[in-house]
This record gives sequence, C-alpha cells and structure tokens, in this order.
Amino acid sequence: MSHLNDYLAEKRTAVLARNATVAAGTAQPSQLKASVRAEGRSGVRRLRIREHQVISDSPPDFAGYNLGPSSPELQLGVLGTCVTHIFLIQAAERQVPLESLEVEVTGVIDPRGGKPGHEQTPIWPHEIGYTVHIDSPASREEIDALFEAVERNCPILNLLRNPQAIRAEVKLVNSKAALTSDRTADALATA
Repeated sequence: MSHLNDYLAEKRTAVLARNATVAAGTAQPSQLKASVRAEGRSGVRRLRIREHQVISDSPPDFAGYNLGPSSPELQLGVLGTCVTHIFLIQAAERQVPLESLEVEVTGVIDPRGGKPGHEQTPIWPHEIGYTVHIDSPASREEIDALFEAVERNCPILNLLRNPQAIRAEVKLVNSKAALTSDRTADALATA
C-alpha cells in the first residue's frame, strides 16, 4: 500500500463525515475570501487567503521580477489543484486505490489578444486542457467512473466551464480623487 493510499483512507473518513452533515441537513455554505495587495517598487501581488500567502509576479518582459507565478499561471494551477483534490475525494469515497496521481494543466495566453489586428484573439487563457497521470491497480471501468465523477463534481473545473456574473465595485480610499469626488457630491447636494 502506498503512502497515497494511506492518505486516501484518512480522506475517506473525512469525506464520509462531511457527507453525513450534508445528509443530516447541518452543513452550511462557506464564505470564501481572498485579498490581493500590490506592493511597493516591485509591484508583486501578495495574495492572502486565510493564514496563507502566495506571491504573484510577472516575467521580466512584462516589467516583473519573476518572483512568483503570473495570474494566468496561478489560474491553471488552481484548476490543477482542484482537479487533483476531487480525484482524491472521489477515489477515497469509491475506494479506488491510487499509487500515484499527477495532473498537468496547459493553456495559452497571447499578449497580442485584443490588440489591433488581433481583436478576435482572447485576452484570457484559452486552449486549456488537463491530463491526469494515474498509477492504480483499479480496472479501466473504475478509473473511467472516477474520471466522470471528477468531471461532474470539480468546483473550479465547472466554474470555468459555466462562468457566472461577477460583482465588482471600486472604492477610493485616502486619495485626492475620493476627496474631490466627496466635495463635488457635497457641493451638488447643497446647490
């Protein structure tokens, strides 16, 4: 038994406990939050999620210092981590043994996207695909059923396949523009 299979036994216990809370009607939605701050002279983006931090940066050809992955690279990585995690969850739940599991995600980003002569070229990562490398004594039918369950249940994969509207707002904080805007609003209100 591989160390990954030891983990799958632990994962199965957690998955079954979580499924029990859903079945009992006691599971609640989780509020997710991430914050990103552009920092100083380098312009690196510090991503904070719970007590974790990730640095995002651009390569040198885009005025970066190559101190971390770019946002499009992080997006592909996020897809890969989610697909991998859902494979682990589904394997644990279905008791499919895994000796090893690796997910490789690829995509294309074109700096010409949206520019003159390339108006039809996407500005976002595209041609995204993933390949799963599995070492398992399970049958091909079990692996195919596992894959179908992952495709059906992976939150990030399904978010990318079924995009949703995203709310956005800009709040001016400690800036002259904010003060000017507030003064203009006050002047209009008293006029």
